[in-house]
Amino acid sequence: MPTVKKAPMSKDHKEALAIGRAEGRSVRAYLEALESSRPKRGRKRTKESIGNRLEKIETELETADALKRLQLTQERLDLTSELENMDSGVDISELEAEFTRVAKGYAARKGISYAAFRQLGVPAAVLKKAGITRAA
Repeated sequence: MPTVKKAPMSKDHKEALAIGRAEGRSVRAYLEALESSRPKRGRKRTKESIGNRLEKIETELETADALKRLQLTQERLDLTSELENMDSGVDISELEAEFTRVAKGYAARKGISYAAFRQLGVPAAVLKKAGITRAA
């Protein structure tokens, strides 16, 4: 069977693909930052409450059996990581600015509605700034 040669992509086509990939990265980064900064359910933990729990874990480790020690060790690792990440909050303003710059074109090309963005937690004011409205 003869092989079919494909025509090489034009420069314009390559540029359009690159723009689409860049816009997709910007939208993804903003949505992921929104998700990671969303408040969690339940009472908000403080540095003090985490510190208290870490102290209690150290006490419990002294008398715990092997399986309980394993669970306490994992909890200690999780709490230590959470404590370290408390100070390094995500500055979403730069991501939001880039999102508002590219979101309208991205949404139009991909057929993404205002409602879809809202369900993922994108604030209405950000969508308005991006030029994405309810009635398309």
